[in-house]
Amino acid sequence: MSSEPGEQRIEIREMEIDDLAAVFHLGERLFTSEDLPILYRTWDAYEITEYFNMDPQYCLVAEAEDQVVGFVLGTSYEKEGSAWKYGYVSWIGVSPDVRRKGLGYRLYRALERRMREDGIRMMLLDTEAGNKPALAFFKRIGFTSRRSHVWLGKTLRRPRKDDDEDGSVPKSKRAPKQKRKPSLVARRPPDPLAIDAAPGVVPASDAPAKPARSKATKQR
Repeated sequence: MSSEPGEQRIEIREMEIDDLAAVFHLGERLFTSEDLPILYRTWDAYEITEYFNMDPQYCLVAEAEDQVVGFVLGTSYEKEGSAWKYGYVSWIGVSPDVRRKGLGYRLYRALERRMREDGIRMMLLDTEAGNKPALAFFKRIGFTSRRSHVWLGKTLRRPRKDDDEDGSVPKSKRAPKQKRKPSLVARRPPDPLAIDAAPGVVPASDAPAKPARSKATKQR
């Protein structure tokens, strides 16, 4: 599949093993810690390799002048007790150099066509709630929100040599408590409306529960 006459020729084809490094580095450019922190944490070379080994027919790239300028990674699964087969769009990305040319749409349609031919009845995906360009794109190609779910995060402190087995600091190593001087100013009770949400809670997309192995999707 190529572009229209007069435009830069962009071919969409099945990913090959020699494309893995190019796809990984393009994803590093797209899924940054500043803009998409959840996707940044889950994007790695092992992720690409696993999808490529598991469902190579659902791993596609867009190539222009011998350069990978876009990709889509998907997988399929079946649920016990259901006659339906499900398709999952795990990652989709397009280089900023070729955006606004409908390439993301072409990549998705190429993947959907393959999945439809394999008997898949429903396509699923998810993304960060704050990834507004991706949400708008997915709605344009026919996806709708099914339900909400929340990602929870917790940063773990690195253990020290003198920590107890459960990770706590021994009482003998704790800093002594300092006595507080009595305050002459009456303390006010906390304002319930001013208390923020619990730290470490990260909102996720309005999407159905994803398959066991898949991670947060992924379009940029």
